[in-house]
Amino acid sequence: MLTKVIAVANQKGGVGKTTTSVNLAACLAESGVRVLLLDLDPQANATSGLGVEKLEGGSCYGALLGEERLVDKIKPTAFPRLELIPSELDMCGAEVELPRLEQHLRRLALALEPLRQDPERDLILVDCPPSLGTLTLNAFTAADYLLVPLQCEYYSLEGISMITRLLDQLSGSGANPNLKLLGVVMTMFDGRTRLSQHVVGEVREYFKDKVFDTVIPRTTRLAEAPSYGKPIIHYDKYSAGAAAYEVLAQEVLARLRQEPGLGASAEPPG
Repeated sequence: MLTKVIAVANQKGGVGKTTTSVNLAACLAESGVRVLLLDLDPQANATSGLGVEKLEGGSCYGALLGEERLVDKIKPTAFPRLELIPSELDMCGAEVELPRLEQHLRRLALALEPLRQDPERDLILVDCPPSLGTLTLNAFTAADYLLVPLQCEYYSLEGISMITRLLDQLSGSGANPNLKLLGVVMTMFDGRTRLSQHVVGEVREYFKDKVFDTVIPRTTRLAEAPSYGKPIIHYDKYSAGAAAYEVLAQEVLARLRQEPGLGASAEPPG
C-alpha cells in the first residue's frame, strides 16, 4: 500500500503555508501518524521551524538530479514520529537544472517512489515554494492530494481560480490525473475584522465543503514558535494556535480515511 503524499502549496507567499506544513505535520505525528515532512522550499523555513540545521548537501537536490537516494536525506527531529528531509540554498539551483533533464516534472515522483513503498511511514507532506515554478509543479505531479492555505485577506481571493485552473491542467495534460484537492484551510483569521469573515464566506461559497471547518487564527505565539525551532503544539500546547492545528489534523485524517489507502497505523490512539 503506497504512502500518501500531500503537497501544501500556494503560489502566493506569506499565507501561512510553511506554518501550516510544520504544525500540521507535528499535530498529525502527535496523534499517532508517522509523518515525513519534505522541505522543498529553498528558503528552508520548515527546516529551521523544526529546529534542524541547514547543512550543505542536506537537501533533496541530488536526489532530484538522480545522483542520490532520497532516503539518505531523511533526518530525525526532536518530535516523535516526525521526520524531515531538510532544504538549503542549493535548492535554488534545482529550478535551473531540472528543466534540462528528461521527465523534468516527474523527478520528485521518481525520487519519492521508494519511500512511498516503504511501510515505515504513513504520510509524506511536501512544503512547496511560494511560486508555480518547476519545484512546485514537481510536487503536484508527485502528490496524491493538494492542501491549500489561504490567508484571510482580499488578495487571496484572486488566487482561487488559478488553483482550480492548475488542477484542471494537470489532470487534462496527464501529468497527474489523480491529484485531488484535499482541502483549503483559511489562515491568519482575525475574528474582530469584517474582512476576515467576508473572505472566509467568499471562499466557502466558491469551494463549498472543500474548505476545512477549522480556521487558523493570527496569533503572536504561532509567529514566535519557529524562532525556537518548535511547532506550536510543542512550544505552547494550550495556545489557540495549537488547538486550531490539532483540530485541523483530525479533519485531515477524517478526509483521508474517506479515501482508500491510509494504513491502520495512522489511526490516532484512543
